[in-house]
Amino acid sequence: MEQSTIKLSKKIKNDLKKQMNHPGETYETVIARLLKNAQEDDVLSPAIIKNIEEGVADIKAGRVYTSEQVKKRLGLK
Repeated sequence: MEQSTIKLSKKIKNDLKKQMNHPGETYETVIARLLKNAQEDDVLSPAIIKNIEEGVADIKAGRVYTSEQVKKRLGLK
């Protein structure tokens, strides 16, 4: 494996430490996991797309409630 050195600000280094799942986790593992998660977040699953489409259809059909209506129904102020 080729190794490289990169410069990080103290803030970024501390942010990466906060993302560690355990004290022995390497920065490389943390960065790889964050990159994988970022790539996965860019893709909407078919279930998410379906939920969005259903929500838009509900809005267009008027099947929505205002915050005040919800509060009243739940007995909140």
